[in-house]
Amino acid sequence: MSLGYAEKLSFIEDVGQVGMAEFFDPSHVLQCKIEELAKLIQKSKHLVVFTGAGISTSCGIPDFRGPKGIWTLQREGKDLPKASLPFHRAMPSMTHMALVELERAGILKFVISQNVDGLHLRSGIPREKLSELHGDSFMEMCPSCGAEYLRDFEVETIGLKETSRRCSVEKCGAKLKDTVLDWEDALPPKEIDPAEKHCKMADLVLCLGTSLQITPACNLPLKCLRGGGKIVIVNLQKTPKDKKANVVIHGLVDKVVAGVMESLNMKIPPYVRIDLFQIILTQSLSGDQRFINWTLRVASVHGLTSQLPFIESIEVSFSDNQNYKDAVLDKQPFLMKRRTARNETFDIFFKVNYSDGCDCVSTQLSLPFEFKVSREEHGHIIDKEAVLQSLREKAVEESSCGHSDVVERRAVSEPRSEAVVYATVTSLRTYHSQQSLLANGDLKWKLEGSGTSRKRSRTGKRKSKAQEEETKA
Repeated sequence: MSLGYAEKLSFIEDVGQVGMAEFFDPSHVLQCKIEELAKLIQKSKHLVVFTGAGISTSCGIPDFRGPKGIWTLQREGKDLPKASLPFHRAMPSMTHMALVELERAGILKFVISQNVDGLHLRSGIPREKLSELHGDSFMEMCPSCGAEYLRDFEVETIGLKETSRRCSVEKCGAKLKDTVLDWEDALPPKEIDPAEKHCKMADLVLCLGTSLQITPACNLPLKCLRGGGKIVIVNLQKTPKDKKANVVIHGLVDKVVAGVMESLNMKIPPYVRIDLFQIILTQSLSGDQRFINWTLRVASVHGLTSQLPFIESIEVSFSDNQNYKDAVLDKQPFLMKRRTARNETFDIFFKVNYSDGCDCVSTQLSLPFEFKVSREEHGHIIDKEAVLQSLREKAVEESSCGHSDVVERRAVSEPRSEAVVYATVTSLRTYHSQQSLLANGDLKWKLEGSGTSRKRSRTGKRKSKAQEEETKA
Protein backbone atom coordinates (compact mmCIF):
# COMPACT_ATOMS: atom_id res chain seq x y z
CA MET A 1 0.00 0.00 0.00
CA SER A 2 0.98 3.62 -0.34
CA LEU A 3 2.91 4.89 2.61
CA GLY A 4 1.01 8.14 2.20
CA TYR A 5 -2.24 6.22 2.56
CA ALA A 6 -1.06 4.65 5.82
CA GLU A 7 -0.07 8.07 7.15
CA LYS A 8 -3.40 9.64 6.27
CA LEU A 9 -5.51 7.05 8.11
CA SER A 10 -6.89 8.08 11.48
CA PHE A 11 -5.01 6.87 14.54
CA ILE A 12 -6.51 3.74 16.07
CA GLU A 13 -5.32 1.69 19.01
CA ASP A 14 -5.32 -1.83 17.61
CA VAL A 15 -4.93 -2.82 13.96
CA GLY A 16 -5.18 -6.52 14.72
CA GLN A 17 -2.49 -9.17 14.58
CA VAL A 18 0.76 -8.10 12.91
CA GLY A 19 4.22 -9.60 12.45
CA MET A 20 2.62 -12.86 11.43
CA ALA A 21 4.97 -15.73 10.63
CA GLU A 22 5.26 -16.78 7.00
CA PHE A 23 4.99 -20.40 5.88
CA PHE A 24 6.14 -21.99 2.63
CA ASP A 25 4.75 -25.28 1.40
CA PRO A 26 7.44 -27.76 0.29
CA SER A 27 7.98 -27.68 -3.48
CA HIS A 28 6.24 -31.00 -4.20
CA VAL A 29 3.27 -30.07 -2.00
CA LEU A 30 3.05 -26.65 -3.60
CA GLN A 31 3.01 -28.14 -7.10
CA CYS A 32 0.22 -30.56 -6.17
CA LYS A 33 -1.87 -27.73 -4.74
CA ILE A 34 -1.26 -25.58 -7.82
CA GLU A 35 -2.52 -28.39 -10.04
CA GLU A 36 -5.54 -28.88 -7.78
CA LEU A 37 -6.35 -25.17 -7.96
CA ALA A 38 -6.00 -25.20 -11.74
CA LYS A 39 -8.55 -28.04 -11.96
CA LEU A 40 -10.97 -26.17 -9.69
CA ILE A 41 -10.67 -23.06 -11.86
CA GLN A 42 -11.13 -25.11 -15.02
CA LYS A 43 -14.35 -26.62 -13.65
CA SER A 44 -15.74 -23.43 -12.16
CA LYS A 45 -18.73 -21.67 -13.69
CA HIS A 46 -18.58 -18.54 -11.54
CA LEU A 47 -15.08 -17.74 -10.28
CA VAL A 48 -14.66 -14.77 -7.95
CA VAL A 49 -11.23 -13.53 -6.82
CA PHE A 50 -10.78 -11.72 -3.51
CA THR A 51 -7.48 -9.85 -3.20
CA GLY A 52 -5.38 -8.22 -0.49
CA ALA A 53 -2.05 -6.47 -0.11
CA GLY A 54 -0.10 -9.65 -0.82
CA ILE A 55 -0.75 -9.46 -4.55
CA SER A 56 0.99 -6.09 -4.76
CA THR A 57 4.15 -6.70 -2.73
CA SER A 58 6.03 -7.79 -5.86
CA CYS A 59 5.10 -4.40 -7.36
CA GLY A 60 7.17 -2.69 -4.68
CA ILE A 61 4.19 -1.91 -2.44
CA PRO A 62 4.62 -3.22 1.13
CA ASP A 63 1.89 -5.12 2.92
CA PHE A 64 0.70 -4.29 6.43
CA ARG A 65 0.94 -7.38 8.63
CA GLY A 66 3.81 -9.48 7.28
CA PRO A 67 7.27 -9.63 8.87
CA LYS A 68 8.26 -6.49 6.95
CA GLY A 69 4.78 -4.99 6.83
CA ILE A 70 4.10 -1.34 7.53
CA TRP A 71 2.26 -1.90 10.80
CA THR A 72 4.67 -4.64 11.91
CA LEU A 73 7.73 -2.40 11.58
CA GLN A 74 5.92 0.51 13.19
CA ARG A 75 4.98 -1.58 16.20
CA GLU A 76 8.57 -2.79 16.52
CA GLY A 77 9.86 0.78 16.31
CA LYS A 78 12.01 -0.04 13.28
CA ASP A 79 12.83 2.18 10.34
CA LEU A 80 10.63 1.67 7.33
CA PRO A 81 12.15 0.95 3.93
CA LYS A 82 12.70 3.80 1.51
CA ALA A 83 10.54 3.81 -1.60
CA SER A 84 12.56 3.15 -4.75
CA LEU A 85 9.54 3.99 -6.90
CA PRO A 86 6.79 6.56 -6.49
CA PHE A 87 3.42 5.01 -5.64
CA HIS A 88 1.89 6.39 -8.82
CA ARG A 89 4.44 4.47 -10.94
CA ALA A 90 3.74 1.05 -9.41
CA MET A 91 2.81 -1.44 -12.12
CA PRO A 92 0.59 -4.51 -12.03
CA SER A 93 2.15 -7.78 -10.97
CA MET A 94 2.10 -11.09 -12.77
CA THR A 95 -0.98 -11.94 -10.72
CA HIS A 96 -2.84 -8.80 -11.75
CA MET A 97 -2.23 -9.54 -15.43
CA ALA A 98 -3.11 -13.23 -15.09
CA LEU A 99 -6.49 -12.19 -13.69
CA VAL A 100 -6.97 -9.95 -16.74
CA GLU A 101 -6.42 -12.95 -19.01
CA LEU A 102 -8.82 -15.11 -16.98
CA GLU A 103 -11.44 -12.37 -17.24
CA ARG A 104 -10.96 -12.01 -20.99
CA ALA A 105 -11.35 -15.76 -21.36
CA GLY A 106 -14.70 -15.61 -19.57
CA ILE A 107 -13.46 -17.68 -16.62
CA LEU A 108 -13.17 -14.94 -14.00
CA LYS A 109 -16.53 -13.29 -13.35
CA PHE A 110 -15.71 -10.74 -10.66
CA VAL A 111 -12.82 -9.28 -8.63
CA ILE A 112 -13.15 -7.95 -5.08
CA SER A 113 -10.18 -5.91 -3.87
CA GLN A 114 -9.31 -4.56 -0.44
CA ASN A 115 -6.38 -2.64 -1.93
CA VAL A 116 -6.34 1.09 -2.69
CA ASP A 117 -3.46 0.95 -5.19
CA GLY A 118 -5.73 0.99 -8.26
CA LEU A 119 -3.68 -1.73 -9.97
CA HIS A 120 -6.67 -3.89 -10.93
CA LEU A 121 -8.14 -1.02 -12.94
CA ARG A 122 -4.78 -0.15 -14.47
CA SER A 123 -4.19 -3.77 -15.42
CA GLY A 124 -7.39 -3.89 -17.46
CA ILE A 125 -10.08 -5.43 -15.25
CA PRO A 126 -13.36 -3.77 -16.38
CA ARG A 127 -14.80 -1.41 -13.77
CA GLU A 128 -18.16 -3.19 -13.86
CA LYS A 129 -16.42 -6.43 -12.84
CA LEU A 130 -14.52 -4.91 -9.93
CA SER A 131 -15.39 -3.86 -6.39
CA GLU A 132 -12.74 -1.72 -4.70
CA LEU A 133 -14.10 -2.10 -1.19
CA HIS A 134 -11.79 0.38 0.51
CA GLY A 135 -11.51 2.79 -2.39
CA ASP A 136 -8.82 3.78 -4.87
CA SER A 137 -6.05 6.28 -4.16
CA PHE A 138 -6.16 7.41 -7.78
CA MET A 139 -9.92 7.76 -8.13
CA GLU A 140 -12.18 10.74 -7.54
CA MET A 141 -15.94 10.60 -7.75
CA CYS A 142 -18.74 13.07 -8.07
CA PRO A 143 -21.23 12.77 -5.17
CA SER A 144 -23.87 14.46 -7.32
CA CYS A 145 -23.91 12.55 -10.62
CA GLY A 146 -21.71 9.58 -9.72
CA ALA A 147 -19.06 10.19 -12.41
CA GLU A 148 -15.66 8.64 -11.67
CA TYR A 149 -12.25 10.05 -12.58
CA LEU A 150 -9.14 7.85 -12.64
CA ARG A 151 -6.06 10.05 -12.14
CA ASP A 152 -2.37 9.52 -12.90
CA PHE A 153 -1.54 11.14 -9.53
CA GLU A 154 -2.43 10.10 -6.00
CA VAL A 155 -5.46 12.02 -4.77
CA GLU A 156 -4.40 14.23 -1.87
CA THR A 157 -7.07 13.23 0.69
CA ILE A 158 -8.74 10.15 2.12
CA GLY A 159 -11.94 9.71 4.10
CA LEU A 160 -14.37 10.67 1.32
CA LYS A 161 -13.39 14.33 1.60
CA GLU A 162 -13.78 17.04 -1.01
CA THR A 163 -10.78 17.55 -3.27
CA SER A 164 -9.70 20.64 -5.19
CA ARG A 165 -11.34 19.59 -8.47
CA ARG A 166 -14.86 19.68 -9.86
CA CYS A 167 -16.95 17.34 -11.97
CA SER A 168 -16.54 18.01 -15.69
CA VAL A 169 -19.92 16.54 -16.62
CA GLU A 170 -22.00 19.18 -18.37
CA LYS A 171 -24.58 20.84 -16.10
CA CYS A 172 -23.02 19.24 -13.02
CA GLY A 173 -19.77 20.84 -11.84
CA ALA A 174 -20.06 19.54 -8.26
CA LYS A 175 -16.99 19.30 -6.07
CA LEU A 176 -15.32 15.90 -6.35
CA LYS A 177 -14.47 13.64 -3.42
CA ASP A 178 -11.77 11.04 -2.85
CA THR A 179 -12.90 7.41 -2.69
CA VAL A 180 -10.57 5.97 -0.02
CA LEU A 181 -12.20 4.97 3.26
CA ASP A 182 -10.89 5.87 6.69
CA TRP A 183 -11.35 3.40 9.55
CA GLU A 184 -14.85 4.47 10.56
CA ASP A 185 -16.23 4.93 7.05
CA ALA A 186 -18.89 2.43 5.98
CA LEU A 187 -18.30 0.28 2.94
CA PRO A 188 -20.11 1.97 0.03
CA PRO A 189 -23.19 0.09 -1.24
CA LYS A 190 -21.89 0.62 -4.78
CA GLU A 191 -18.93 -1.63 -3.92
CA ILE A 192 -20.21 -4.01 -1.24
CA ASP A 193 -23.54 -4.89 -2.89
CA PRO A 194 -22.14 -6.40 -6.12
CA ALA A 195 -19.37 -8.06 -4.10
CA GLU A 196 -21.93 -9.84 -1.91
CA LYS A 197 -24.02 -10.75 -4.94
CA HIS A 198 -21.14 -12.39 -6.78
CA CYS A 199 -19.85 -14.20 -3.69
CA LYS A 200 -23.29 -15.76 -3.23
CA MET A 201 -23.30 -16.81 -6.88
CA ALA A 202 -19.73 -18.13 -6.82
CA ASP A 203 -18.88 -21.81 -7.04
CA LEU A 204 -15.25 -20.88 -6.32
CA VAL A 205 -13.82 -17.91 -4.41
CA LEU A 206 -10.05 -17.58 -4.69
CA CYS A 207 -8.48 -15.46 -1.94
CA LEU A 208 -5.09 -14.07 -2.91
CA GLY A 209 -2.62 -12.34 -0.61
CA THR A 210 -4.98 -11.44 2.22
CA SER A 211 -4.83 -12.19 5.94
CA LEU A 212 -8.66 -12.05 6.02
CA GLN A 213 -8.77 -9.98 9.22
CA ILE A 214 -10.58 -6.78 8.22
CA THR A 215 -14.34 -7.06 8.79
CA PRO A 216 -16.85 -7.07 7.24
CA ALA A 217 -14.83 -7.59 4.05
CA CYS A 218 -13.16 -10.79 5.26
CA ASN A 219 -16.54 -12.53 5.59
CA LEU A 220 -17.48 -12.05 1.95
CA PRO A 221 -15.78 -15.24 0.65
CA LEU A 222 -17.80 -17.31 3.15
CA LYS A 223 -21.04 -16.35 1.41
CA CYS A 224 -20.32 -18.87 -1.35
CA LEU A 225 -20.50 -21.81 1.09
CA ARG A 226 -24.28 -21.83 1.48
CA GLY A 227 -24.65 -22.49 -2.25
CA GLY A 228 -22.04 -25.23 -2.22
CA GLY A 229 -19.16 -23.04 -3.37
CA LYS A 230 -15.53 -23.70 -2.51
CA ILE A 231 -12.86 -21.44 -1.06
CA VAL A 232 -9.15 -21.50 -1.86
CA ILE A 233 -6.75 -19.30 0.12
CA VAL A 234 -3.28 -18.41 -1.16
CA ASN A 235 -1.31 -16.54 1.49
CA LEU A 236 2.04 -16.80 3.25
CA GLN A 237 0.45 -16.34 6.68
CA LYS A 238 -2.27 -18.35 8.33
CA THR A 239 -5.72 -16.73 8.31
CA PRO A 240 -8.81 -16.97 10.57
CA LYS A 241 -10.71 -18.49 7.62
CA ASP A 242 -8.31 -21.35 6.84
CA LYS A 243 -10.61 -23.95 8.41
CA LYS A 244 -13.42 -22.91 6.05
CA ALA A 245 -11.25 -23.30 2.97
CA ASN A 246 -11.11 -26.36 0.74
CA VAL A 247 -7.48 -25.67 -0.14
CA VAL A 248 -4.93 -23.50 1.68
CA ILE A 249 -1.73 -22.74 -0.21
CA HIS A 250 1.28 -21.23 1.53
CA GLY A 251 3.39 -19.73 -1.22
CA LEU A 252 4.15 -16.54 -3.11
CA VAL A 253 1.01 -15.44 -4.90
CA ASP A 254 2.84 -14.71 -8.17
CA LYS A 255 4.48 -18.12 -8.12
CA VAL A 256 1.19 -19.92 -7.47
CA VAL A 257 -0.77 -17.97 -10.09
CA ALA A 258 1.98 -18.37 -12.69
CA GLY A 259 1.91 -22.13 -12.06
CA VAL A 260 -1.87 -22.19 -12.44
CA MET A 261 -1.70 -20.32 -15.74
CA GLU A 262 0.93 -22.77 -16.96
CA SER A 263 -1.29 -25.70 -16.00
CA LEU A 264 -4.21 -24.09 -17.82
CA ASN A 265 -1.96 -23.48 -20.85
CA MET A 266 -2.77 -19.77 -20.73
CA LYS A 267 -0.35 -16.93 -21.39
CA ILE A 268 -0.03 -13.93 -19.11
CA PRO A 269 -0.48 -10.75 -21.17
CA PRO A 270 2.04 -7.91 -21.05
CA TYR A 271 1.26 -4.65 -19.30
CA VAL A 272 1.66 -1.44 -21.28
CA ARG A 273 1.40 1.82 -19.35
CA ILE A 274 0.15 4.74 -21.43
CA ASP A 275 0.07 8.26 -20.00
CA LEU A 276 -1.61 11.34 -21.44
CA PHE A 277 -0.62 14.99 -21.51
CA GLN A 278 -1.64 18.01 -23.56
CA ILE A 279 0.27 20.81 -25.27
CA ILE A 280 -1.73 24.04 -25.35
CA LEU A 281 -0.71 26.97 -27.54
CA THR A 282 -2.56 30.24 -26.87
CA GLN A 283 -2.07 33.30 -29.10
CA SER A 284 -3.15 36.95 -29.01
CA LEU A 285 -2.27 40.09 -30.97
CA SER A 286 -0.18 42.77 -29.31
CA GLY A 287 -1.73 46.19 -28.70
CA ASP A 288 -0.21 47.63 -31.88
CA GLN A 289 -1.20 44.44 -33.76
CA ARG A 290 2.36 44.02 -35.08
CA PHE A 291 3.22 40.98 -33.03
CA ILE A 292 1.73 37.76 -31.72
CA ASN A 293 2.07 37.11 -28.00
CA TRP A 294 1.87 33.40 -27.37
CA THR A 295 1.92 31.09 -24.40
CA LEU A 296 2.94 27.47 -24.49
CA ARG A 297 1.77 25.16 -21.74
CA VAL A 298 2.34 21.43 -21.25
CA ALA A 299 -0.38 20.31 -18.88
CA SER A 300 -2.24 17.38 -17.39
CA VAL A 301 -5.41 16.20 -19.08
CA HIS A 302 -6.96 16.28 -15.59
CA GLY A 303 -6.84 20.06 -15.41
CA LEU A 304 -4.36 22.90 -15.81
CA THR A 305 -3.61 22.98 -12.08
CA SER A 306 -3.00 19.24 -11.78
CA GLN A 307 0.54 17.91 -11.65
CA LEU A 308 2.17 15.75 -14.33
CA PRO A 309 3.88 13.25 -12.02
CA PHE A 310 5.50 11.24 -14.82
CA ILE A 311 7.30 14.19 -16.48
CA GLU A 312 10.55 15.50 -14.99
CA SER A 313 11.27 18.31 -17.45
CA ILE A 314 10.69 19.53 -21.00
CA GLU A 315 13.33 20.89 -23.35
CA VAL A 316 11.96 23.32 -25.94
CA SER A 317 13.81 24.33 -29.11
CA PHE A 318 12.93 25.89 -32.46
CA SER A 319 13.59 25.49 -36.18
CA ASP A 320 17.18 26.03 -37.26
CA ASN A 321 16.32 29.29 -39.03
CA GLN A 322 14.92 30.87 -35.90
CA ASN A 323 16.77 33.00 -33.38
CA TYR A 324 14.54 32.17 -30.45
CA LYS A 325 16.26 31.08 -27.29
CA ASP A 326 15.84 27.43 -26.31
CA ALA A 327 14.29 26.73 -22.93
CA VAL A 328 14.31 24.01 -20.30
CA LEU A 329 11.08 23.80 -18.34
CA ASP A 330 11.93 21.97 -15.12
CA LYS A 331 9.27 23.27 -12.76
CA GLN A 332 5.54 22.70 -12.89
CA PRO A 333 3.46 24.24 -14.31
CA PHE A 334 5.45 23.81 -17.53
CA LEU A 335 4.91 27.21 -19.10
CA MET A 336 6.75 29.57 -21.43
CA LYS A 337 5.88 32.85 -23.16
CA ARG A 338 7.25 34.36 -26.36
CA ARG A 339 6.52 37.15 -28.87
CA THR A 340 6.85 36.70 -32.64
CA ALA A 341 6.14 38.74 -35.75
CA ARG A 342 2.77 38.22 -37.40
CA ASN A 343 2.51 35.58 -40.12
CA GLU A 344 5.74 33.98 -38.97
CA THR A 345 5.78 30.19 -39.14
CA PHE A 346 8.24 27.70 -37.68
CA ASP A 347 8.40 24.40 -35.83
CA ILE A 348 8.65 23.95 -32.08
CA PHE A 349 10.50 20.86 -30.88
CA PHE A 350 9.93 19.18 -27.54
CA LYS A 351 12.03 16.69 -25.67
CA VAL A 352 9.85 15.31 -22.90
CA ASN A 353 12.04 13.88 -20.12
CA TYR A 354 10.28 11.34 -17.94
CA SER A 355 10.55 10.97 -14.19
CA ASP A 356 11.81 8.06 -12.09
CA GLY A 357 9.73 4.93 -12.48
CA CYS A 358 9.21 5.29 -16.22
CA ASP A 359 10.89 2.72 -18.44
CA CYS A 360 11.77 5.27 -21.12
CA VAL A 361 14.02 8.29 -20.72
CA SER A 362 12.40 10.73 -23.12
CA THR A 363 10.15 11.31 -26.14
CA GLN A 364 10.72 13.70 -29.04
CA LEU A 365 7.76 15.67 -30.41
CA SER A 366 7.25 18.61 -32.75
CA LEU A 367 4.47 21.12 -33.22
CA PRO A 368 4.18 23.69 -36.03
CA PHE A 369 3.67 27.24 -34.82
CA GLU A 370 0.61 28.88 -36.36
CA PHE A 371 -0.83 25.39 -36.30
CA LYS A 372 -4.41 25.55 -37.51
CA VAL A 373 -6.83 22.70 -37.39
CA SER A 374 -8.33 22.62 -40.86
CA ARG A 375 -12.07 22.28 -41.16
CA GLU A 376 -11.64 18.78 -42.47
CA GLU A 377 -9.25 17.79 -39.69
CA HIS A 378 -11.26 19.58 -37.01
CA GLY A 379 -14.39 17.74 -38.08
CA HIS A 380 -12.60 14.41 -38.01
CA ILE A 381 -12.98 12.59 -34.71
CA ILE A 382 -9.86 10.66 -33.75
CA ASP A 383 -10.58 7.09 -32.68
CA LYS A 384 -8.84 7.29 -29.33
CA GLU A 385 -9.21 3.61 -28.46
CA ALA A 386 -7.80 2.57 -31.84
CA VAL A 387 -4.78 4.83 -31.32
CA LEU A 388 -4.18 3.47 -27.82
CA GLN A 389 -4.46 -0.12 -29.03
CA SER A 390 -1.99 0.61 -31.84
CA LEU A 391 0.48 2.05 -29.32
CA ARG A 392 0.15 -1.05 -27.11
CA GLU A 393 0.72 -3.41 -30.01
CA LYS A 394 3.74 -1.46 -31.23
CA ALA A 395 5.28 -1.37 -27.74
CA VAL A 396 4.89 -5.14 -27.32
CA GLU A 397 6.05 -5.94 -30.85
CA GLU A 398 9.18 -3.81 -30.52
CA SER A 399 9.65 -4.40 -26.76
CA SER A 400 10.19 -0.70 -26.28
CA CYS A 401 8.64 2.42 -24.77
CA GLY A 402 8.46 6.06 -25.79
CA HIS A 403 6.02 5.67 -28.69
CA SER A 404 3.60 8.59 -28.88
CA ASP A 405 0.60 9.60 -30.93
CA VAL A 406 -2.17 12.20 -30.94
CA VAL A 407 -5.48 11.12 -29.43
CA GLU A 408 -7.32 14.45 -29.48
CA ARG A 409 -7.16 17.91 -31.07
CA ARG A 410 -9.14 20.92 -29.91
CA ALA A 411 -9.35 24.46 -31.24
CA VAL A 412 -10.85 27.50 -29.52
CA SER A 413 -11.34 30.79 -31.36
CA GLU A 414 -11.51 33.19 -28.38
CA PRO A 415 -8.93 33.35 -26.99
CA ARG A 416 -7.31 31.70 -29.95
CA SER A 417 -5.75 28.46 -28.80
CA GLU A 418 -5.04 24.95 -29.94
CA ALA A 419 -4.64 21.91 -27.71
CA VAL A 420 -3.12 18.62 -28.79
CA VAL A 421 -3.46 15.63 -26.46
CA TYR A 422 -0.68 13.06 -26.73
CA ALA A 423 -0.66 9.46 -25.53
CA THR A 424 2.79 8.05 -24.80
CA VAL A 425 3.97 4.60 -23.74
CA THR A 426 5.96 5.16 -20.55
CA SER A 427 6.34 1.61 -19.22
CA LEU A 428 6.20 -1.99 -20.40
CA ARG A 429 6.20 -5.25 -18.48
CA THR A 430 6.17 -8.75 -19.90
CA TYR A 431 5.60 -11.87 -17.83
CA HIS A 432 6.64 -15.47 -18.39
CA SER A 433 5.32 -18.49 -16.56
CA GLN A 434 8.85 -19.87 -16.34
CA GLN A 435 9.44 -17.27 -13.64
CA SER A 436 7.25 -19.41 -11.42
CA LEU A 437 10.15 -21.86 -11.27
CA LEU A 438 12.31 -19.39 -9.37
CA ALA A 439 12.98 -20.05 -5.70
CA ASN A 440 10.63 -18.71 -3.04
CA GLY A 441 11.92 -15.19 -3.51
CA ASP A 442 10.99 -12.16 -5.52
CA LEU A 443 10.61 -12.34 -9.27
CA LYS A 444 13.30 -10.85 -11.47
CA TRP A 445 11.25 -7.87 -12.57
CA LYS A 446 10.22 -6.95 -9.04
CA LEU A 447 10.03 -3.24 -8.34
CA GLU A 448 11.85 -2.69 -5.07
CA GLY A 449 9.60 -1.66 -2.34
CA SER A 450 8.36 1.39 -0.49
CA GLY A 451 8.28 2.54 3.10
CA THR A 452 5.97 4.55 5.33
CA SER A 453 5.73 6.41 8.60
CA ARG A 454 3.54 7.20 11.57
CA LYS A 455 2.02 4.84 14.08
CA ARG A 456 -1.47 3.47 13.80
CA SER A 457 -3.61 1.04 15.66
CA ARG A 458 -6.98 -0.54 16.58
CA THR A 459 -9.09 -3.61 15.77
CA GLY A 460 -9.05 -3.27 12.06
CA LYS A 461 -12.83 -3.49 11.85
CA ARG A 462 -14.62 -1.49 9.21
CA LYS A 463 -18.36 -0.99 9.37
CA SER A 464 -20.74 -2.00 6.64
CA LYS A 465 -23.53 0.43 5.78
CA ALA A 466 -26.05 -1.76 7.55
CA GLN A 467 -23.92 -1.90 10.71
CA GLU A 468 -23.50 1.88 10.67
CA GLU A 469 -27.26 2.45 10.37
CA GLU A 470 -27.89 -0.08 13.15
CA THR A 471 -25.46 1.80 15.41
CA LYS A 472 -27.19 5.10 14.74
CA ALA A 473 -30.66 3.66 15.40
